[in-house]
Amino acid sequence: MSGGTAAVAERAAGSAPDGNQVPVRLASVYLPAPLPREGRVAFWDPDGGALPADGDTGGDPAELTVVRRHGGGVRRRQVPALTLPLAEALPLLVRARRDPAAHPATACWGAAALHALRLVARGRLLPGLTPSGHDAWRAGPLEPDDIAHLRAIAAALPPEGHAVPLTDPGPLRLPEPEALVRSFLDAVADTLPRTPAAPHTSGRPFAAREPQALPQAHAWAAEVAAGMDAGVRISLRLDLSAYDLFDAGSADGARGAGAAVVQVHSLADPTLVADAAALWAGEADTAFGPRARVDAALAVRRAARVWQPLDRLAEQDVPDVLALSEEELGELLGVAASRLAAAGVAVHWPRDLARDLTAAAVVRPAPGSATDGTGFFESEDLLRFRWQLALGGEPLSEAEMDLLAEAHRPVVRLRDSWVLVDPALVRKARKRELGLLDPVDALSVALTGTAEVDGETVDAVPVGALATLRDRLTAGLRPADPPAGLAATLRDYQLRGLAWLDLMTSLGLGGCLADDMGLGKTITLIALHLKRARSEPTLVVCPASLLGNWQREITRFAPGVPVRRFHGPDRSLDGPGGGFVLTTYGTMRSAAARLAEQPWGMVVADEAQHVKNPYSATAKALRTIPAPARVALTGTPVENNLSELWALLDWTTPGLLGPLKSFRARHARAVENGEDEEAVERLARLVRPFLLRRKKSDPGIVPELPPKTETDHPVPLTREQAALYEAVVRESLLAIESADGIARRGLVLKLLGALKQICDHPALYLKEDPRADRLAARSGKLALLDELLDTLLAEDGSALVFTQYVGMARLITAHLSARAIPVDLLHGGTPVPERERMVDRFQDGETPVLVLSLKAAGTGLNLTRAGHVVHFDRWWNPAVEEQATDRAYRIGQTQPVQVHRLVTEGTVEDRIAEMLESKRALADAVLGSGEAALTELTDRELSDLVSLRRTS
Repeated sequence: MSGGTAAVAERAAGSAPDGNQVPVRLASVYLPAPLPREGRVAFWDPDGGALPADGDTGGDPAELTVVRRHGGGVRRRQVPALTLPLAEALPLLVRARRDPAAHPATACWGAAALHALRLVARGRLLPGLTPSGHDAWRAGPLEPDDIAHLRAIAAALPPEGHAVPLTDPGPLRLPEPEALVRSFLDAVADTLPRTPAAPHTSGRPFAAREPQALPQAHAWAAEVAAGMDAGVRISLRLDLSAYDLFDAGSADGARGAGAAVVQVHSLADPTLVADAAALWAGEADTAFGPRARVDAALAVRRAARVWQPLDRLAEQDVPDVLALSEEELGELLGVAASRLAAAGVAVHWPRDLARDLTAAAVVRPAPGSATDGTGFFESEDLLRFRWQLALGGEPLSEAEMDLLAEAHRPVVRLRDSWVLVDPALVRKARKRELGLLDPVDALSVALTGTAEVDGETVDAVPVGALATLRDRLTAGLRPADPPAGLAATLRDYQLRGLAWLDLMTSLGLGGCLADDMGLGKTITLIALHLKRARSEPTLVVCPASLLGNWQREITRFAPGVPVRRFHGPDRSLDGPGGGFVLTTYGTMRSAAARLAEQPWGMVVADEAQHVKNPYSATAKALRTIPAPARVALTGTPVENNLSELWALLDWTTPGLLGPLKSFRARHARAVENGEDEEAVERLARLVRPFLLRRKKSDPGIVPELPPKTETDHPVPLTREQAALYEAVVRESLLAIESADGIARRGLVLKLLGALKQICDHPALYLKEDPRADRLAARSGKLALLDELLDTLLAEDGSALVFTQYVGMARLITAHLSARAIPVDLLHGGTPVPERERMVDRFQDGETPVLVLSLKAAGTGLNLTRAGHVVHFDRWWNPAVEEQATDRAYRIGQTQPVQVHRLVTEGTVEDRIAEMLESKRALADAVLGSGEAALTELTDRELSDLVSLRRTS
């Protein structure tokens, strides 16, 4: 708003009666009234000081109910106050806005007063009605900046500025600051047109102060009461028919780019829509009401403030069609539409206008390349790198991209629909070719998903054989089958490593196997040699101290495979074909030329950190030896900086990471300094397929763990358990037979849960007090647990007891405590500090038995003191039990671990255990879906599953 308008607003306030001398040090609060112009502003002292004498202020004394802090809460208080009518309070509030001595509440209401005055000065007034049907002006329509300013004032309003509680029945509530400030703005808008200040803004007073009842105007004022336009709204419907004529070569193409047809919508009935021409001609009066033409004209003028071309409509006697130029159409398709939408003017596009035109930087192999990615690196053809545009995800043809490249207009007719064209996409269509890439650079682009184009990082998409190769490199691997001739049993993680190395070398790529020491990199490489079955030998370069180890390992695990050393003064490459040739880094460096003449099936660099300096003579010599596959073995791929990683991978897959200088600039520096998380992820995407790193602490890698023995203990039910079990089965099956759908599934789950609880202990199912006597005599499982614990405690052992029920865990703990056995209970509700203390007590041997709920303690704990793990009840998925067992059976465990699974004979537990062992079809379903799979059994199958079978 201009400074002149603000000055007019402040003069308008100053011209109101100004005889009061209320000190601005007092807090102020606005008191709304049913008739907005009758609202008042109250001034009061939060510190309890005396108010000025009545004759000194011009204010009316009053008792004000306010809410004040009282200890840790609040309470109502009666305080003396002075109240002023709004017209008299405005000058005082405006001056307080700039007075440093003013109370913060009064300063805030001063800011609200100034905001209200400026709205009135801008003509932001809407006619409306109070809830009682009397006339009242309101502030509006408010633009987004006006609303933001209102909210900023409300956010700054201190408690003293809205401390007068609401009189609604119920809990004590204070007015919401934003609603109170909005009410104040409306009250100012309703006050000023009725005061001598009105000539400053409108030339003369234009509203009487006396209330006028307008009982017939409620429907018309419904939206006005909410601060909206009265009666109607307008919208623009875009018409591109002129484009059709122009594209057809019509001489009438000069009509323009298109047109915007004005439409009018009734706020009282949103289903009513008419063209503005019909409304102006009086044809829509019946539907829209007699005021609609005036309201629509006002709406057009307000919209013209947002988008200037609408001024031409406002100047027409009958606003109808607005002819748009190319430039105006482009503007409407762009920023103008969002501005109009913010002002409440909708823009309706043609139904077939497509707005999903996109561009991607595409890397495409040459035509005729292998489609599975296997021959990708065998081709010497460069790859095309270019922009590819797509409509709705479907790539455009060259002819269609040519059409876009020639476009000089914001919309183009394409594939029988109008397409909104971004100028940036047009530039890409005109300059499609981005250059040529060699295969390694293309692979780098495919893996990172980005490329540098004109100094800018853009998203890149591989297609064809390159996409296939990318997918093969990034997909998960299944363990490979061990090769014939390998005299060893590989662990699962070694079989996965073999599968990875076989994939990389078969694709013509190299890789770095970076497993921890002792995880079997040597035997994995021997298995790879056997799997490749090449006629050329494999060259292994290693430190001299490892020559003997390599020879022994090859002889032991690949008997019959030739192995010879190329080392010492009498070294020679003569000998049987195939097999292994072993040499040292020193020998390789001095005899690189000789080694380069020999055809190799694979070259292996063991302890490859010896060539981490790419400028060393050893590293340079190693690079001169050609081979179709290169493998680096090391437990420390990075010791000091990422240049060492570059040296390894640039040897295994030359060119993958680009020149060292650019690698340092683009990747290494940002990663090492921790400056750019995106750079870390980009480097990880690029490197991850070419480096396999496993640690001894990784899940599934357990090369040095002691033996683990698993035993199922069949347990008979007690007489009480059997009676309960049969009764529950009988009653539940009757209910299940008469149910279906989700109700049936719920009943099945309830039955299974009840039976599992009965198998554990009757007191668990009956929800009895865990301190009840004779607990062991009522449960076969608890009696067997006593026997197991008596034996292992006599041997100074320790045990973990897992159960899926916290209630059962409490029963076990209470029972063992009654037997004077030191025991702790860890479940989901155990606080973290106590959880840690329990673990420490157990690990230190202070508590030999730890009872744990399965879900709360199945992961994340290290309890290696335990030599025994007891699963008191069976989980439907054995993987959950195994995770719990791994709390004891993990790296760091030094004693054998015995796992005890308690299974009640003849029950559903027994049947589930049988299925898990036999791996029948139903077992697979249970493994995948748990109890949910059992809810789909037929009544007969379910009966067979849960019925109690008597044991002989």
